[in-house]
Amino acid sequence: MNNKISITEMMNAAKILKEQGEKFTTLGIGPMSKPLIKATLELASEKDFPIMLIASRNQVDSDEFGHGYVRDWDQDRFVADVKAVQEEIGFDGLCYLCRDHGGPWQRDEERNAKLPVDEAMERCIRSYKHDMDAGFDLLHIDPTKDPEYAMGTVPFDIVIDRTVEIIEELENYRKEKGLPEIGYEAGTEETNGGLTGVDAFSEFIDILVEKLAAKGIKAPEFVVGQTGTLTRLTENVGNFNRENAALLSANAAKHGVGVKEHNGDYLSDKILLEHPVIDVTAMNVAPEFGVVETRAYLELSKVEERCVEESKLSGLKAEMSEYAVKSERWRKWVVGEMATAKVEDVLKDAELTAQITDICGHYTYEIPSVKAKIEKMLKNLKEVGVDGEAYVNYQLKNSIDRYAFCFKMHGLTSKLLKALGK
Repeated sequence: MNNKISITEMMNAAKILKEQGEKFTTLGIGPMSKPLIKATLELASEKDFPIMLIASRNQVDSDEFGHGYVRDWDQDRFVADVKAVQEEIGFDGLCYLCRDHGGPWQRDEERNAKLPVDEAMERCIRSYKHDMDAGFDLLHIDPTKDPEYAMGTVPFDIVIDRTVEIIEELENYRKEKGLPEIGYEAGTEETNGGLTGVDAFSEFIDILVEKLAAKGIKAPEFVVGQTGTLTRLTENVGNFNRENAALLSANAAKHGVGVKEHNGDYLSDKILLEHPVIDVTAMNVAPEFGVVETRAYLELSKVEERCVEESKLSGLKAEMSEYAVKSERWRKWVVGEMATAKVEDVLKDAELTAQITDICGHYTYEIPSVKAKIEKMLKNLKEVGVDGEAYVNYQLKNSIDRYAFCFKMHGLTSKLLKALGK
């Protein structure tokens, strides 16, 4: 991406600033759509802060694995679209392309098929190599999904051994290809809203850093620590534990590693404002911004219904709602009986369908009929004097800036570059 500084250099600059008394947390954003990328980069440019775009394998992946659901992106098309937006808006800041949860069985179909371990590992390594060839800056090595341990957690030693095996393979590939240095993120969040034990977290970093060093590989830039957050529906239903988060941050810092928090969606301003104070290095947020964009489209559809002739209406809401339910991707975000409800029964329940559309509308943006209706709605609104694209952009920026402001990110890019004498 032709960054002025690599993500490793950014982390080193961040350490310098923090030694000088600066307090801040950085932000990773899931690339749920091209409008979200544009809003993110515009805001990062306007407010002068670095940004990480964190793509899961379900969102962005090689064509051989079925590509991603966002704009049918593989790694090359994703990079090309980000570059196109940068050129369009004249972006000249720090933007890092990151792989989020890139390990074995991290694609839903791989986990559902219960692929053998050798095949799952080989596929994820091929995906990572494509990331590297495309110019990604940071790779999250997450081998904590395994069908053999579907009812529990993958044992500690297996997670570390697979992490080291993957990083060693990727570093050998990087050197063979003459690719630039790349950053790594290790570990994962607990998905039940529990806490990462401080002792276990410290032991994980100790052993991982030692095993990597024995192979001549530097420590990762980030290790993921769970602080009690948990995203369900459109809420954070976990219980953020400030004391635990502070201890995780302190233990990571002993190894020169940053602690990365996942599942930061929908947290209150009060909790977000505390993050720089307790030195949480970074946080990932993704589904919240998809919900914001979907709500903007649905709000615009109401305006369309009031301001456009009935014969010209796009019918976006009904189309998006049907495909959101049929996608069944909502099952991972819901709780209780709703998680096992039949699609045909959900479609008969207007209230439930609306709730699912709210949380899963972003999965439908690239379905041809939904995409066409979004375009038709925006065209209809433009003809009556409503700039729908600008409204979506405005809503996304407001949502992103809540995090950027609370994390004291405004002006951070200039400070990071100055710390390195750039």
